[in-house]
Amino acid sequence: MTAMDEPLEREVAEPRAAAVATSENVAVAVGLKLLGAGAILILIGLVLVLSLLSPYFLSPRNLGNILAQTAVICVVAMGQHLVILTKGIDLSVGSNLALASVLGALSFHAGASTLTVVAVMVAAGAAVGAVNGLFYVYGRLPHPFIITLATLSIAKGIALQLADGRAIPGMPPAIRSLGQEAFAGLPGSVFVVAGVAGLMFVLTQSTVWGRWMYAVGGRADAAVRMGIPVSAVLVSTYVISGTCAGIGAVLLAGRTDAGSPLFGNLLELDTIAAVIIGGASFLGGRGHIGHALIGAIMIGVIRNALNLMNVGVFYQLIVIGVVIVVAVEADVLRNHLESRMRVLRAETGP
Repeated sequence: MTAMDEPLEREVAEPRAAAVATSENVAVAVGLKLLGAGAILILIGLVLVLSLLSPYFLSPRNLGNILAQTAVICVVAMGQHLVILTKGIDLSVGSNLALASVLGALSFHAGASTLTVVAVMVAAGAAVGAVNGLFYVYGRLPHPFIITLATLSIAKGIALQLADGRAIPGMPPAIRSLGQEAFAGLPGSVFVVAGVAGLMFVLTQSTVWGRWMYAVGGRADAAVRMGIPVSAVLVSTYVISGTCAGIGAVLLAGRTDAGSPLFGNLLELDTIAAVIIGGASFLGGRGHIGHALIGAIMIGVIRNALNLMNVGVFYQLIVIGVVIVVAVEADVLRNHLESRMRVLRAETGP
């Protein structure tokens, strides 16, 4: 090769290298997008498979049932999402919902108005959430698992005592309509879910407080150095989680026309599974409220499909447990793949 040939080879090689780097960047970007959209892709695939397995799955009536059945999980999962976003967990949401529904039923039978009954249920949920947050933060507990496990038992015990271990029938007509009737072809509870989701989206994506939540979940020690009120942020997430449990109590009490200390059994598992399936991480600092909703709908779709296929209730518990394990393992794998892809993107350049 002569000296005159070297510039020519460089002119050919450099565009080729640039093209390879560009294709690698595109591949990495697409990979990250796919990982981020994993939940919705899985839900679409699940719906397609189930529509082939059962001719009734995509019927308007069944789809309406799925939306109505998952409304409570959706609302409570959005509160759980904020807790997990800050590297915590709320095991008390099911018992909190049960206690709120009992207090709502008792207030109705005491002659309270519809607005008062709703306020009682929502306030009861928020109060339990406040207890969780305050004891965890200012009691300097090593992990929220401890206090939320305690309030799970305490709230359930109070609910059983107040209701004498039985359901208390009767709810105001407006609450019954919200839980049982359809508006514009959709269950009334769907509009509540949409309203809560809208508020959560604004909180997490368009406010300083929302950015603080992500910062606290990512690195709490760094958040302290930045001057973020970490204690207030943590307490607020548990109050919001409890408030969502109270709203869930309104929806479930309206649907069943009763308050019951037996409501909310294993709801904490459903909501945790929904949040993790939706792409949030137990390591904190990552997740989107829309993905939590997708995860909650996925849980409802799985339960509905198991019912359509006449799978027993006991086996359904096994399936949901397996889903939780798979979701956690998928979270670990997703973290590893995202880390590798970001390294590749850094190596290949912008």
